[in-house]
Amino acid sequence: MSKKIKKILLKKNKSKIVSLTAYSKSIAKILDKYLDIVLVGDSMANVLYGHKSTHKISLENIIQHTQSVKMGIKKSLLVVDMPKGSYKNKKIAEKNAKLVIRRTACDAIKLESNKKNFEIIKFLVQKKIHVMGHIGYTPQFKKKFRVEGQTKNESLKLLEEAKTIEKAGAFSIVLECLTPHAAKLITSNLKIPTIGIGSSSYCDGQILVTDDMLGLSGFYPKFVKKYANINRIIEKAVKKYTREVKFKKFPNNSNYLNGSKLRK
Repeated sequence: MSKKIKKILLKKNKSKIVSLTAYSKSIAKILDKYLDIVLVGDSMANVLYGHKSTHKISLENIIQHTQSVKMGIKKSLLVVDMPKGSYKNKKIAEKNAKLVIRRTACDAIKLESNKKNFEIIKFLVQKKIHVMGHIGYTPQFKKKFRVEGQTKNESLKLLEEAKTIEKAGAFSIVLECLTPHAAKLITSNLKIPTIGIGSSSYCDGQILVTDDMLGLSGFYPKFVKKYANINRIIEKAVKKYTREVKFKKFPNNSNYLNGSKLRK
């Protein structure tokens, strides 16, 4: 087990695990200063490529963006979402997971649970591949969004699913859009840390899509707190640039190269 994975495991019941998504070096470099985990999420399908779901993102897309993110990472644990269809069975899962790790040098991969792929997680862990689980609302397998764990029976089923993933060898598990009761029940009964998204502060850590919390994606469900409004900042800058170009204020003498270097 790597030192980075051990560090995440040691945070269980001690300090909160902070996570966000990244798809490029420039963003990853900023996040790496403050976060425990950086996830290259299949959410890039929505926020970067404009797809209505995460289903159309390819393994090659994931790999290319992870290669960029890796260049900005020094200390954070780098986790990669395996896209839909890339882990249909043990053989396909092993082949694709090893390809991702070989080409990106990431630390771990994440698989969404469909309540049937526990053996795939176990198989990958036996092959020395670190796996993060994911239960609750799993976009790759569920078409309709709903908050899960709303009844005692439903919460117990989620706990059983989480325990099975833990037993399979996952080092942590994402709980997406669970009730506070379900999140608390699962977190208190697992030895591995839980990372919540829309699942209350009872989880051992939190993750959000960076573009959502920065006000860049246009997607703002209740569980996302918007910490900035980058959309407005970009629009203001573009308007100023447009105005200066039209009125011949840019470029001016200070912007001419005159044989100087392009980048310092």
